[in-house]
Amino acid sequence: MKPSIERELERLLKAYKSVSAVSETALSKGKMEKRKVVDEAKRYLSSYRTLVLLDMSGVPAKFEVYIRRRLEGIGVVKMIKGNLLLLAMKEMNMENLEEFSKYLTGQNLAIFTNLNSFEIAFALNKISMPIKARIGEKIDSEIRVPPMKTDLKPGPIMSLFGKLKIPIQVRDGVIWIAKEAVIAKPGDVITSELASVFDRLGIEPRFIKPMVKAVYEEGLVLTSDKLVVDLDAVKQDIGRGVLDAFNLASEVVLPYPDVVKLSVSKAYSRAIKIAAEAGLVTRETAHYVFTLALSRAFAIASLLSQKVPELAQQIPIVEQAVQQVQQPQKVEEAKAGEEEKKEVSEEQLAEGLASLFG
Repeated sequence: MKPSIERELERLLKAYKSVSAVSETALSKGKMEKRKVVDEAKRYLSSYRTLVLLDMSGVPAKFEVYIRRRLEGIGVVKMIKGNLLLLAMKEMNMENLEEFSKYLTGQNLAIFTNLNSFEIAFALNKISMPIKARIGEKIDSEIRVPPMKTDLKPGPIMSLFGKLKIPIQVRDGVIWIAKEAVIAKPGDVITSELASVFDRLGIEPRFIKPMVKAVYEEGLVLTSDKLVVDLDAVKQDIGRGVLDAFNLASEVVLPYPDVVKLSVSKAYSRAIKIAAEAGLVTRETAHYVFTLALSRAFAIASLLSQKVPELAQQIPIVEQAVQQVQQPQKVEEAKAGEEEKKEVSEEQLAEGLASLFG
């Protein structure tokens, strides 16, 4: 073999060994980095009870920073590859991983927190970040431009403002928006002209919110549709439950001050009703007895008036008497502590009954 060929072979062999060494080093370093990520994920999974996966596909990178800032003190926000997160969960022998692994595809943002599934979903629902508009997208809400000074110089942009019906003035060499103007309404499609105005005025008309793919909590996997809670309905249910419990407690007369007050009030009302039905006239029941009697008399008179026209003329008088009796007694305290009660007199009641029955 020629010396030149031997030297070339030696050079190629050295080069191969050098490349192999570099590749092995890079591979080893890559494995170490992955191992570091897995161990870190295991540490978080051990420290926090709930894991949330957010879909970050097509989302601006700054949204991750925005979410992390909004959730500061609530949990740890990390961008972790799905296969590495799944490996960490498998090494910890966590339950229901077959179901959870369905949501580990794509680009995900992991949130580790000690809030329960519904608490973290509620916190995430409050987060929204304004972003720039893209041509062809639809406007979600009305966009208004307030009166303000812009940094725009007079020029072709003025015709664009005129087309969008934005009143402007030129002062101090720049364009001023003279008064508030609505430049877009919900459902409007963003055109190139509208996008240009948004960009020049620094308007970000769209808002993005975190998109929850799934939540893992102690082996339970919940998707976003199962995390929606109607707070108003829950409040109403709780209110009804408290009211029902309070009424039940008052029926069995549980020995609590508020319950006893309601129980006594119910007992008094029922006793008065029974007395009124029985026609038992006392100082306390007279008002209710006569009110019930007049009400029934008026009902009978109304039925009879259909056959006795003369009786119909007397019904307004009786109705007025009933209304007078049904008015709650007014108590006025004088400085000397005297009480005056306004009641329908027996003479008035007698006159009403006499006019009714002749």
